[in-house]
Amino acid sequence: MAVQGGATLSDLYNRSRRLLLKTRDDLEKLERLFAAVDSPDLSVSVRRDISQIQTLCSEMDGLWRSVASKPQRDLWKRKVEQVAEEADSLRVSLDRYMQRQQKRLQEAQERADLLGRTNGESSHILRIFDEEAQAMESARNSSRMLEEATATGTAILAKYSEQRERLKGAQRKALDVLNTLGLSNSVLRIIERRNRVDQWIKYAGMILTLVVVVVFLRWVR
Repeated sequence: MAVQGGATLSDLYNRSRRLLLKTRDDLEKLERLFAAVDSPDLSVSVRRDISQIQTLCSEMDGLWRSVASKPQRDLWKRKVEQVAEEADSLRVSLDRYMQRQQKRLQEAQERADLLGRTNGESSHILRIFDEEAQAMESARNSSRMLEEATATGTAILAKYSEQRERLKGAQRKALDVLNTLGLSNSVLRIIERRNRVDQWIKYAGMILTLVVVVVFLRWVR
C-alpha cells in the first residue's frame, strides 16, 4: 500500500470520506437554518472542510499512481476521482448558499433603508400637516377677530345713526318750541350753528371709528 507522510492511501481515503459526510451534514444544516438565522461560523467550517478534502485528494492522487497492481491502481483512481467530484459538488452548493445568503442580507438591508426613508418621509408629511393645521387655525382665528371687529364697527355706526335721529327729533321739537315762543332769528341762528358743530363732531366720530377699524384689521392680518 502506498504511503504519504506516514499515512496510507486507505487512511487518507477514509479520512476524506468522514469529512465528506460531516461536510454534507453541515451543509444541510446551513440550508435548514437559511431562512431563520445567519451561521457564518458554520459556513466557514464547511469551506475549511472542503478545502481539506481537496488537499487529501491531491495527496491521494500522488499515491494511487504509485500502486503497483493495475487493477488496484484503476480502483483507487476511481475512488479518488469520486471523492474529488463530491468535494467539488459540495463546494458548488456552498457557493450557491453563500450567494443566496448575500442576496438575503442585501434585501434585508434595502428593506431597512426603505423603512428608514419611509419613516423619515412620514415624519416630514406629519410635520407639514401640523403646520397646515396651525395655519388654518390661525386663519380661523383671524377671520373670527375680523368678524368681531366688523360687527363692533357696525354697531358703533348704528348707534351714531340712532343718536343722530334722536338729535334731529330733539332739534325739531326745540325749534317748534322756540318758534312758538317767538324767539328772535339770532337765537335760531345760534341753535343752527350749534347743530352744525354737533354734526361735525358726529362726522369726526364716525371717521375716527372707521380709522380704528381699518387699523385693527391691518394689525390682525
